[in-house]
Amino acid sequence: MKLLRSVVVALLLGSSAVSAFAFEIPVARGRDPLAPRDEWGLLHQMPTLNQTDLEPRERWRLFYYSKSGRKLTEDRAYIGSMQVSLTRLGYYCGPIDGIFSPEVSDAIARMQKGHAMRVTGTITVAVRRALHMP
Repeated sequence: MKLLRSVVVALLLGSSAVSAFAFEIPVARGRDPLAPRDEWGLLHQMPTLNQTDLEPRERWRLFYYSKSGRKLTEDRAYIGSMQVSLTRLGYYCGPIDGIFSPEVSDAIARMQKGHAMRVTGTITVAVRRALHMP
């Protein structure tokens, strides 16, 4: 009986300590260093969706390795993720719409020049590897 009472008391004290501790932890801490924050350092960033986030994709990453660069220019989801990667690296500033436009080609050419590749402005294996894409 004493053991049961001590277990119940420990659980009650433990749960109150945990709930009191939970209020001291900042709720909205994020890992994105460039996200907008207020004067207390709390994250104020809403998740955004691009136009290409809901486009159909291949089921496995392996299927993209067998596609040529010309075939990949027709895949809106792939070009959208390429636009996101080029934007993250600072080579592309346009909309993320999944269309292989001249702006995307220019961004690829600038990236190729910056990485000392042969400048073609097209999707090549070296471009795919530099952008960490299949």
